[in-house]
Amino acid sequence: MSREVLLLVDVLAREKNVDEDIVFGALEHALAQATKKRYEGEVDIRVEIDRDTGEYKSYRRWRVVPDDAGLQLPDQEILHFEAVEQYPDIEVDEYIEDPIESVELGRRFAQDTKQVVLQRIRDAEREQILADFLERGDSLVTGTIKRMERGEAVVESGKIEARLPRDQMIPKENLRVGDRVRAYILRIDRNARGPQVILSRTAPEFIMKLFELEVPEIEQGSLVIKSAARDPGVRAKIAVHTSDKRIDPIGTCVGMRGSRVQAVTGELGGERVDIVLWSEDPAQFVIGALAPANVSSIMVDEEKHGMDVVVDEENLAIAIGRSGQNVRLAAELTGWQINIMTAEESANKAEQETAGIRALFMEKLDVDQEVADILVDEGFSSLEEIAYVPISEMLEIEAFDEDTVNELRNRARDALLTEAIASEEGVEGVEDALINLEGMTRVIAGKLGLAGIKTLDAFAGLAYDEFGAILALSAERARQLIKDAFEDVTDDEMKLIDAKYDDHAKALLAAAWKLVEAK
Repeated sequence: MSREVLLLVDVLAREKNVDEDIVFGALEHALAQATKKRYEGEVDIRVEIDRDTGEYKSYRRWRVVPDDAGLQLPDQEILHFEAVEQYPDIEVDEYIEDPIESVELGRRFAQDTKQVVLQRIRDAEREQILADFLERGDSLVTGTIKRMERGEAVVESGKIEARLPRDQMIPKENLRVGDRVRAYILRIDRNARGPQVILSRTAPEFIMKLFELEVPEIEQGSLVIKSAARDPGVRAKIAVHTSDKRIDPIGTCVGMRGSRVQAVTGELGGERVDIVLWSEDPAQFVIGALAPANVSSIMVDEEKHGMDVVVDEENLAIAIGRSGQNVRLAAELTGWQINIMTAEESANKAEQETAGIRALFMEKLDVDQEVADILVDEGFSSLEEIAYVPISEMLEIEAFDEDTVNELRNRARDALLTEAIASEEGVEGVEDALINLEGMTRVIAGKLGLAGIKTLDAFAGLAYDEFGAILALSAERARQLIKDAFEDVTDDEMKLIDAKYDDHAKALLAAAWKLVEAK
């Protein structure tokens, strides 16, 4: 029997041109599957073949699980306290094995398990081919379309078959069987029954790799593509940088008479490429990314990772682009949220924010408009700044004496403490789905809870002004306004509420809407 095993392994290894260990593993799996048929339930069987003699042994085994976990698979598991009675040193996740009678490797076994063995060998063979392919480190594939399956292309490259999904093809390109195609390796899907290599012609990385092929300076490391953004088949932006002052980054990527960029454009179905200079200064980077629009001024909000970009009327349409394409690509390229506005819109926004801050100071610090305006004019925009900036900075304000400064700082600290305590109390009873919502903080969750908004569904049902009221006003006042449909809201309160219509608040509500709609 042992000689027959070795002979069978040798024959299959030669016939399939695979390593003998792969055949041994397939045979062990097939023997284990055949042995399992002797038992009722989902038992765990392990078969071990001696590589030198061909003799094999079979074992039934149980995995040791924690006592408090319970038995999820009773036929395959044993609790730790029971296992230590037999093996005192055994640990959780180790196995207990009992020898059992092995099935015979006869003609009937060969008939029943031939397909199992061959399938395991095919899987191992495919895995080996894939491993050899990935070992080369290539991220681009050039191959021939072998067939089309439900709109997807199967691309043959050497011994590898890769899949190019419909949504990863450049829109409007018409690929046919027999066409030569180049694509970027998007991911490896090891669970797929067919081709495991998934390709893309729309990924931003694809255009970066194409430029790397066309521009030797990139491969040499003297020029770097920092990022890329694409509207596949229509327009793209790439950000380039070099530390070598002798190199013109944009000219190098364009090439003599545009030869290099045209080669990339041709591969991408005529996709127009904007080449942008990367800069360590985020504002300068964004200004370059919005080209060809001219920027009048720019305001950076580090906390929200956003920028307000002011352009004149003539440049407004250019900065935004057709269907918002230019600003969208610039945002993707730079990683910053970009708000395009005119000078008038910028002034209105600044006035609204100032009114909101003024109202906040008047309410929380219990001061009149004159004192609030002095704080705003001196650049203070939050209670935290008043409470914790060095006292020397506030003493420089000519309109305030030392007693006034100390009183304002104490009031600011008291307001922050009261808010923090109230927020923690408000969190009680708020469901985890709302607390764990992306972008949610405990302070905001606490304010929602105090206003009676304790579930994700209730939060998703809020209007922007209702959410703004909860963020800006006391819990009691916010509840009253929401209940009465804002019938008696004052102008000062509305300014304060409007100031809370920030992008973070809108993003929170949008995230809640998506989760609720997905239910």
